[in-house]
Amino acid sequence: MSANYKPIRKDRVQFLNLDEPNFDYKSELYPANDTPILISSKGKIEWKLARFGLIPFKAEDFNEVKNIYNVDAEIVVKEVNLQHAWNKNQFALIPVEVIFEPKYIDDKAHSYGIYRQDNMPFTIAAIYEYATIGDKEILSMSILTINADTHPLMKQFRASEDEKRSFVVIPEGHRLDWLNCDHEQALEFIIEFSPDEFTAAPKSEMHKYRPDLY
Repeated sequence: MSANYKPIRKDRVQFLNLDEPNFDYKSELYPANDTPILISSKGKIEWKLARFGLIPFKAEDFNEVKNIYNVDAEIVVKEVNLQHAWNKNQFALIPVEVIFEPKYIDDKAHSYGIYRQDNMPFTIAAIYEYATIGDKEILSMSILTINADTHPLMKQFRASEDEKRSFVVIPEGHRLDWLNCDHEQALEFIIEFSPDEFTAAPKSEMHKYRPDLY
């Protein structure tokens, strides 16, 4: 899940009370793309450009890399390739406009966009990692997810036989808290978002619902 999304537009970062990042990125992203993220640097929020799909810090060759673009928050501490980032408190935020998920209708997958009802951008929880492959240092990230079997909105997505999963929204008042928290505190932030604040529409019709992004 959460393998495709529209990151925040550069001309809309003021809605998150942020300065505009000094780098460019695509308007729609998939695993292995470069994506804008926010991390904490000396207690302050800083923009970074990171690969979508976490590369373990011990990786030595891209051929060994599994594209870890989603992480189950319930078991992240047990995952060998993710323990380093988690234990080092390498928490990030991904500012997004819309996240796309498959909704199955008559056994056929249809991509739907999930977004705030007020059309404002929002931030979701992630972890990040630095790895050196050859002589190149790579910053990468992975989206944290939680079970959504009972979430009124998110339980609509993914195949019927699959566990329902959801991204984790970090609200405005807790963004710095999340970026600067200790891994022993992190799970306090990993909670369901309010379904009343979000809605969804078919991706093929998103230009009607979110013309500001198209």
